[in-house]
Amino acid sequence: MGTLQVQDISLAFGDRDILSNINFTLYEKSRVALVGGNGSGKSTLLKIICNIIPSDSMNVSQTKGIRVSYLPQSDIVFEEATLYNEVEKGYFRFNEMLIRKKELEELLSHIDESDKIDSELLELHNIQEDLLLSGYFDRKIKIEQILKGLGFHHEDLTRHCSEFSGGWQMRVALAKILVENPDIMFLDEPTNYLDIEARVWLRNYLKVYSGGLMLVSHDQDFLDQTVNEVYELFKGGLTKYAGNYTQYIIQREIEIEQKEKEGKSQAEQIAKTEVFIEKFRYKASKSKQVQSRIKQLEKVEIIEVPSHLKKMHFQFPTAPHSGNDVMKIVKLSKNFGEHQIFKNLNFHVNKGDRLAVTGANGEGKSTLLRILCRQDNDYTGQIIDGVGLKIGYFAQDTEKTLNQANDLMGEISQVTQTCDLPNIRNYLGAFLFQGDDVFKSISVLSGGERSRIALLKILMNPVNLLILDEPTNHLDINSKDMLIEALKGYDGTMIFVSHDSYFIEHLATRILYLSEEKPEFFEGGYSYFKTRLEEKEKIESNNIETVENVEVSTGALSYKAQREKNNRLNKLQRENEKLLIENDKLTEKISELEIEMSKSEVYSDATKITKVMSDKEKLELKMEENEELWLEVEEEITQLSSELKI
Repeated sequence: MGTLQVQDISLAFGDRDILSNINFTLYEKSRVALVGGNGSGKSTLLKIICNIIPSDSMNVSQTKGIRVSYLPQSDIVFEEATLYNEVEKGYFRFNEMLIRKKELEELLSHIDESDKIDSELLELHNIQEDLLLSGYFDRKIKIEQILKGLGFHHEDLTRHCSEFSGGWQMRVALAKILVENPDIMFLDEPTNYLDIEARVWLRNYLKVYSGGLMLVSHDQDFLDQTVNEVYELFKGGLTKYAGNYTQYIIQREIEIEQKEKEGKSQAEQIAKTEVFIEKFRYKASKSKQVQSRIKQLEKVEIIEVPSHLKKMHFQFPTAPHSGNDVMKIVKLSKNFGEHQIFKNLNFHVNKGDRLAVTGANGEGKSTLLRILCRQDNDYTGQIIDGVGLKIGYFAQDTEKTLNQANDLMGEISQVTQTCDLPNIRNYLGAFLFQGDDVFKSISVLSGGERSRIALLKILMNPVNLLILDEPTNHLDINSKDMLIEALKGYDGTMIFVSHDSYFIEHLATRILYLSEEKPEFFEGGYSYFKTRLEEKEKIESNNIETVENVEVSTGALSYKAQREKNNRLNKLQRENEKLLIENDKLTEKISELEIEMSKSEVYSDATKITKVMSDKEKLELKMEENEELWLEVEEEITQLSSELKI
């Protein structure tokens, strides 16, 4: 089994220890989430392990021949190659083998029958077997399946990578790593640029991936489904917890509750010590005791709760009154040139609704929100506002409306009610601006920081309809939880776009799913929608099986044959289930007709009894046909299962 062992990684900036004596071991079956607050060093640790940046000390040992791949958060740009050719570079690991294969084929084509070539033939045979076993000859199928799963279309394969935006470039980078099929993957925020369909597909892919994984992500549902261990970075140290992210949170809450008790006791003791020092500082008779207590205070390690786990709270201003009919959309249609986004879209938004709009990228989610806010008036149809409607709209580029000359306190105070002014620092803290950060100028903030400030401004302004486009994009898990709890207590109506399944699951009361087909509504929240989406992506994830998982021996099935038989078996099993359900329905209908025949008003009436008996005979004939077909299907299923050794 391949392993990667990390020992004694340390890194300091000035007098601050970013990483201190980090140790852990990853195996080929490891499934690890790396968590910690912003600035705790998660990305830095991954870059050090993968030799992207240096450290003060490091010792990494690994099994000979083990392959490791790393996906950074951002800043990957591909330009020259086409999409397909760029992703195909994930198979460059076979280059030496292919060169040797060509040399052997060249050599064997120029030898006499009398030459001894057994060793060369055996070597060539082994190379061909290795290439077959690894799936190299079926690389086109796998590349196309992975690209499709990540949201690319078939016509994208021949486009040059330079034509894709930054978010799509990161999908290209992720596709290359999946094609590389390394023994261990380090993925830093792989879901950042993925829509909900691609996230579900990637999650299912990682479930069947046979290698080890260390993952940084702010998508709690994604972590819960993909990891079974959590490593927490806090104050430069690394602590290991068993279980997925939710289980880690439960364990940490118990620990934090204990730490808070210890912290309270510690604070009381420190206060008493400081009073003693202050009282007797200038008394010579007490100088030794004073100095002793001063040294004690210097040695005290202040008990802290990790920033990414601190319980933060945010409460909305009371929403202005609105009518029960908040908004009505009638025959809404939108085109970009000849490309139709949606046509004749009709729906109501009622008071208190939490309508989530989701779907693949490019299907018109943000466009719909802009139309509802009257930011885009190029459409046909009607949007009828309810009485007293007041809209608060957060777009992904809302940060451009901020005043660059203001500091954070000044910017937020512009929209804060007088009664809330004393709480501005608390609100900023809930959105990841701690300590002196609140006095930073808007002009020096990063794009993500500006986006968080813009979101906070929208939430502080009293409105009765919140329209939010990807409000969680730049929030960590703890801040998302805070926002979810705040939105649950919001007494207005909300329409939001999100790809974060955890966020949707905990807020949505209705879901509008936009796709290449017609828009579809899912009433009653996330559960049914999740089931439908899982079914759709499960088919695709099952098709990711590679030759690596197929036993190759004399007389064994080829990969192509195995795949065809698997597909046939899946189809037959679905048909089998359909026939059984249909037979149950037929049996029920026949029973109903038999009950009908036993009624005196039926069997005493020649016309009625004749019709009922005729209907019963037709159903029985149909049932016999179904049973014959079911036997044939069952027989073929048994045969295929035997061939596939299932």
